[in-house]
Amino acid sequence: MLNSESVDFCLETLESHHNRAAFSCGNEQLDRYLHDLATQDKKRNIAIPYVLVDREREKIMGYYTLSMSSINLESLPQSLGKKLPKYPLVGVTLIGRLAVDLDCRGSGWGKLLIMDALYRSLRVSQTTGCFAVVVEAVDDKAVRFYQRFDFQTFPDQPYKLFRTMKNLAQTFSLP
Repeated sequence: MLNSESVDFCLETLESHHNRAAFSCGNEQLDRYLHDLATQDKKRNIAIPYVLVDREREKIMGYYTLSMSSINLESLPQSLGKKLPKYPLVGVTLIGRLAVDLDCRGSGWGKLLIMDALYRSLRVSQTTGCFAVVVEAVDDKAVRFYQRFDFQTFPDQPYKLFRTMKNLAQTFSLP
């Protein structure tokens, strides 16, 4: 079992020297994305993939992607939506994908990835209008994972979750 105390790791943007082919999280779509599409998305500035790398083994232990997106104001819970200007769309940061290699599961790497993604998203929101972070969970297990980090489901979309920047600022003690 790998943990942060026994592994020399780094979290960085995906580059051509990273061994993407060896990554396997058990979800074909998430594996295929990293193997075949992540580099193209980065080059086209569609999404930025971040990889968690075991430096000694030169192995990608996990990854996530960040991009900008928007949501319909009406999709938010009414208690939240009524506090916002009546714009049709609200800017958000999208965590498009998040996955941990099967060999690295159960050691807290998923928590490290999500916290890094949330912190980076919060920092971006300080220079770019952004109301929340949004994720689309692949299954019930993923929904429960995100809920552990204070994500709330959208009222009519049980696999789509969000966390406001205001909430994140409190978590990270930023103004």
